[in-house]
Amino acid sequence: MVQSFERKQSVAIVGGGPGGYEAALSAAQLGADVTLVERAGVGGSAVITDVVPSKTLIATADAAVAIRNASSLGVQLFAKDDRGKPLTPEVAINLAAVNQRLLSLARQQSDDMRASLLEAGVRIISGHGRLDGGGAVVVSTEAGGTDFDRIEAETLVVSVGASPRELPSAQPDGERILTWTQLYNMKSVPSHLIVVGSGVTGAEFASAYMNLGAKVTLVSSRDQVLPGEDQDAAAVLERVFQRGGMTLLAKARAESVVNTGDGVLVTLADGRTIEGSHCLMAVGSIPNTAGLGLEQAGVQMTASGHIRVNRVARTSVPNIYAAGDCTNFFPLASVASMQGRQAIFHALGDIVIPLETRRITANIFTAPEIATVGFSEQDVTEGRIAGVVRKLPLSANPRAKMQGITDGFVKLIARKGSGTVMGGVIVGPKASELIYPIAIAVERRLTVDQVARVFAVYPSLTSSITDAARAMHIVDRDDPDED
Repeated sequence: MVQSFERKQSVAIVGGGPGGYEAALSAAQLGADVTLVERAGVGGSAVITDVVPSKTLIATADAAVAIRNASSLGVQLFAKDDRGKPLTPEVAINLAAVNQRLLSLARQQSDDMRASLLEAGVRIISGHGRLDGGGAVVVSTEAGGTDFDRIEAETLVVSVGASPRELPSAQPDGERILTWTQLYNMKSVPSHLIVVGSGVTGAEFASAYMNLGAKVTLVSSRDQVLPGEDQDAAAVLERVFQRGGMTLLAKARAESVVNTGDGVLVTLADGRTIEGSHCLMAVGSIPNTAGLGLEQAGVQMTASGHIRVNRVARTSVPNIYAAGDCTNFFPLASVASMQGRQAIFHALGDIVIPLETRRITANIFTAPEIATVGFSEQDVTEGRIAGVVRKLPLSANPRAKMQGITDGFVKLIARKGSGTVMGGVIVGPKASELIYPIAIAVERRLTVDQVARVFAVYPSLTSSITDAARAMHIVDRDDPDED
């Protein structure tokens, strides 16, 4: 539904990441007068230094693995020596060329997004924006620099993202001790990369660099990789990591990291030390909310500096909204985009459906990928929902056999009684694509029988979804209640 206004509403947006970008496009579509303030470039860190470059790197690593594993499918690569005898070539990674390509793609994506905004009529200002009360944004060319522009607006949207968290005893130097934004300066694959932190970011980069040929040690303060994720999924990933030669150190906390000149020395809390060529610090992120004038405008914040928002991305100040990793909501680029749209729809009077965390689809771009949506098996075992769980290994899927896929599974969670699909997990190649039908089932409250009646191509990986649903046809129907 497109609204028409007798008088143009004014919208000012600070931060041009996924949330700010979508907010700007939505506001322009609804006929508002829109100004976007962005200091790094349209797309923000998600496009320029985070999501786009990291997933491009992972795509390169996937290609390397596909070449290495081709022989298992009967595809063999040979070179000939000077006597005409076959030699098996090695897969070589030109990391400098890889990094040049991924940064170029990131900048191209940013330029494309900027062009889309300009075409939509959005005014873009390059600089640092901060709130001036609840009705204006002041822009300076540098942080703390001379103010040169003041934008008054009826609706303000803050979407400034987050930055890598740094530890005092492991200060990144951009050479040997790195954050995930600094990895792309490396000219060659590190001989031994130590990754501190086994959350999503740490696991993704550990997976990618292992598949690019680096020796990798993953330091985890918890008892499993990806703490908080599906335990079966984490177990599959750990098995793949160890099979690939990665060293996993569980329940190990890094006390300090030192650049030794030609490498790094990581000291653990128990006194153990690890020597490597480089160290990636993946210990979380902090919101970029300091110095934005949020508290002075009356916006409520959390102790960690995140902006408190409700399910339509509204803050404690009625005309100020916030989206993305700077909020206390779900830190995903897709969620930031949705929050940006929701904020504008709510502010300008369009139709808006409040966000529900249980309907958010997430993906971890390791190899294999891990995709999730809705309630988890842990929610069932701990009694938060009355549900049943069905898991089918991909190794039993005919298409997976053809493609040589041995790791992964499809898991469905359904409510007892009604059989309504409440959640799902997919571990396998392109899980980010395969999770979509389950996400639709969760969103539309489809039953396992309804999912099972949908035709899946034979052979296909998606047939494991219908197979799992079909296996859940007979469920305990004593409890017909739903949320």
